[in-house]
Parts: sequence; structure tokens; C-alpha cells
Amino acid sequence: MFRWGILSTAKIGRDQVIPQLQDSENGVVTAIASRDYARARALADRFGVPLAFASYDELLASGEVDGVYIPLPTSQHIEWSIRAAEAGKHVLCEKPIALHADAIAPLIATRDKHNVLVCEAFMVTYHPQWKKVRDLIAEGAIGRLRHVQGAFSYFNADPANMRNQRELGGGGLPDIGVYPTVTTRFSTGREPLRVQATVERDPQFGTDRYASVKADFGDFEMSFYCSTQMALRQLMVFHGEEGYIEVTAPFNAGDYGHAVVTLHNATQEEARIFRFPGVRQYRLQAEAFVRKARGADEPVFTLEQSVLNQKFIDAVYRASAHDGWESV
Repeated sequence: MFRWGILSTAKIGRDQVIPQLQDSENGVVTAIASRDYARARALADRFGVPLAFASYDELLASGEVDGVYIPLPTSQHIEWSIRAAEAGKHVLCEKPIALHADAIAPLIATRDKHNVLVCEAFMVTYHPQWKKVRDLIAEGAIGRLRHVQGAFSYFNADPANMRNQRELGGGGLPDIGVYPTVTTRFSTGREPLRVQATVERDPQFGTDRYASVKADFGDFEMSFYCSTQMALRQLMVFHGEEGYIEVTAPFNAGDYGHAVVTLHNATQEEARIFRFPGVRQYRLQAEAFVRKARGADEPVFTLEQSVLNQKFIDAVYRASAHDGWESV
């Protein structure tokens, strides 16, 4: 079994990732680290994990860990991913892996130097509903794709939450804006050429709380909005000349509804519904990561893909500073 170590006791690890790592067919969590040993030990006991460490460096030095999952605040992702790779550990790091595309280059160099696997944790790219969307578009089920529409929002105005702390990498675009961008790129195999954007910042926190984006992909357009201070919603629609595909719960199936992909024909007189009950996307992500780390020819979300997605987000911020188009 692949032996996972967890850097921090963050909520996403507690509630989502650790349980699915423990249930995976090829991995087990053997260690949890926190700067507060009592918290590390308590979480380790909760999941039956044998080792707890009072520092991240202690975990990275452990011979009982093959790879690490990093759910630290965004501002610390690059630093600790590099340190983990230098320690010879494979790395699965929460998104966004960086706040600027240029920051990923040193991590790529470290990955290659130490011959380890380093991936950004875009669990959606392992979910079969997104593979179905990609296949439907590729086989021409909706004809020529003309427009992609997306939305992702929730309401969180808690000043103690890292999503509302600019120095920790908070904000709507880093937290959730990356999902409409990555799923569009994944499903179409295309990259944006230029963007227009409006970004609104919270006057208290300084983080972006609302963004409205238009992107030109050459053959089709994309528009999406995201917000950390709007009513809960997720939606992605791929509209073609001969039909459209609607993804009901595109990013967090379960929390936002069931994993359902609906294919409508041009007249809406007929619809094909694809359901994906019981899918655990964090588990699928972990299992694919381990297979790749062990040398299998397994598709994973690479750091090179991370650079492209972050370039999209970087361009959105630049575009928001002026009227008109910004090249990606």
C-alpha cells in the first residue's frame, strides 16, 4: 500500500480527502502532521492513523511516508510542495497550487530533479461525469460547440476563514473560479486566447468576492461568474448548434446535487440523462495518483496543465484592471 502523509489538519482533509484515502484500494494514511501536536494526534486517532508529528518537517523526514497530501493555505502550497519533493516524497497538493503561473516553474524543476510525481488536486478531472462530457463533445453529440456557460458561488463572510484572508491566498477566483476554467479546458482540449473580466473586491478583506468573465477560445466563447458572497449555486452548460450538455452538480456532486449529465437535442424534444451515483472523486484521484507514482501509464493532472490553468486566472485579474480584451 502507498503510505500517505497529511500536512495539516485542514477541513477539506478531515471531511473529504482523508476518509477517501483510507478507503482507496492502493493507499493508506500512515501519518498526520500539525504545528499543534495535540491536533495532529486527535485527527490521527479519529482515522486510526498510527503516526502524528508536531511539525511538517518531521513528517517529511519519516521513512514511513511515500507521498504527501497538502491542504495548507494557498500561500504555502509552492513552498511545502518543493520541500516535500526535495525530501523524495510524491506530492498531491490542493488547488490552486500557486497564485501566479510563474511560481510553478521552480516546482517543476524540483519535481524533475528528484524524480517524484507532483500534481495539483483537481479531483473533478477524475470524475466520470467529466469524461462523459469530454466524450460527448468529441463525438459531435451537440454539433459545433459555440458557448460554454458556468457558475460557482457560495456565501462566506467569516473574517477568520482563510478564503477571506488575502495574505493566505484567499478570494473567489483562486478558490472556485479555477473550476469553470479547468473543466472547460479539460472537456474541450482547448486553451483560451483572450479574456475580459470584472472583479469586485470585498472592502473589508481585500479579496475578490465576485468575478464575471468572458473568454475567447477561438472556435467558441465561454462566460462564467463566481462569488464567495452569493447564494449557493453550481452549473456548467456546453451549448452547440445541434444540442447542449448540462452538468447539474459539476464540481461538488452531493453537496450541490446529484452527479447528472443531460444531453439535450436542438429542439429540446429529447434528452439523454447520464447518472453517476456513488462516485467518490477524491478516491478516484488518489488511486490514479498512486498508480502513476508507481510507474503506470495513467492520466493525471500535470503541473504543465496547472501552469495553463493559472495563466487563465492571471489573465482574468489583469483584464479586470481595464476595459477590453487581455491576452492569455
